[in-house]
Amino acid sequence: MTTVHERTPKLQTKLPAVGTTIFTVMSTLAAEKGAVNLGQGFPDFECDPKLVNAVTDAMTQGLNQYPPMTGVPVLREAIADKVATLYGHRYDANTEITITAGATQAIITAILAVVHPGDEVIVLEPCYDSYVPNIELAGGVVVRVPLTPGTFRPDFDKISTAITPRTRAIIVNSPHNPSATVWTEADMLTLQEILAPTDVLLISDEVYEHMVFDAAEGRHHQSAARFPGLAARAFIVSSFGKTYHVTGWKIGYVAAPAALTTEFRKVHQFNVFTVNTPVQYGLAAYMADAQPYLDLPAFYQRKRDLFREGLGKTRFKLLPSEGSYFQCVDISAVSDLDEAGFCKWLTTEIGVAAIPLSAFYGNGFDQRVVRFCFAKKDETLNTALQRLARL
Repeated sequence: MTTVHERTPKLQTKLPAVGTTIFTVMSTLAAEKGAVNLGQGFPDFECDPKLVNAVTDAMTQGLNQYPPMTGVPVLREAIADKVATLYGHRYDANTEITITAGATQAIITAILAVVHPGDEVIVLEPCYDSYVPNIELAGGVVVRVPLTPGTFRPDFDKISTAITPRTRAIIVNSPHNPSATVWTEADMLTLQEILAPTDVLLISDEVYEHMVFDAAEGRHHQSAARFPGLAARAFIVSSFGKTYHVTGWKIGYVAAPAALTTEFRKVHQFNVFTVNTPVQYGLAAYMADAQPYLDLPAFYQRKRDLFREGLGKTRFKLLPSEGSYFQCVDISAVSDLDEAGFCKWLTTEIGVAAIPLSAFYGNGFDQRVVRFCFAKKDETLNTALQRLARL
């Protein structure tokens, strides 16, 4: 009898700097300690039953086979109508909108479609943790430009300086994860002016587009679609999971000019091909009523205000929360620990999980700031606040 030698070949990793994400680490620790998990960014409440019913209806109607690679036409048309109504730019539903398996897939697909080995891509730190590995997988060179510490506003002098003849794209995220800042019209106009003489592409991560607060003070989401000079060079990414409280459905979309969409779809058809059929039809039917996303800013602003009021009774220093469903706080008056150490202590000893902002920087820059997620039931937030009141 021949002896079989089990041997797993050794691999040379394509992502040597990547380990277990801080979100997994903190969520695991929160579960072990019975802590209130305000770390990972997902709701702990249900979506509108009407949306579930719409998807169920699509299933029972037999809409369960492959849809078109680009997404079902009725959903792409609904997106085109929504974007035109909100932002004044009409995308062609057939040639300029693609349904994706969530925003994360949309971003890596855009990067793989346009970034060649050696191309530089600018990221503004702190930034969402998928951007850098996506660029590295494409063979691109990551160029890190810090947002202004403390305010997290864009530093356009540094952005301008970072642009070289090798720059292929810049990734912008507003409302911003993790800092909860929102770019202004003036910010977007400045970006448009900087990019105008270049061939630099824009990947505009707008997954929190419907979570911009304080409209009475004149704050609104400034989509890249609003600005012709940006729209002409932009992949605009959004997320149904964030908008409709269904993060586990993993469905989003990309809007881009036809020439960019053509290249995007070449990659899309081979890294995911297509996206869940009944969910697409259900979303299209649900989008016939605009009120759910129009009401979303007020829905989350109430939660933000509830959470901020409670945090105001602690020694945390509250940073502005202009958009998204995150609240950052300065821990300097509470602890001498670094951000990561403080988050582990807070989870273990106080029973509330948070995320260190240092996890969103390539060099682990520590400015004594941590992030909470307030996309939770009121009772969840109140439980967390009761525990945080000890600080």
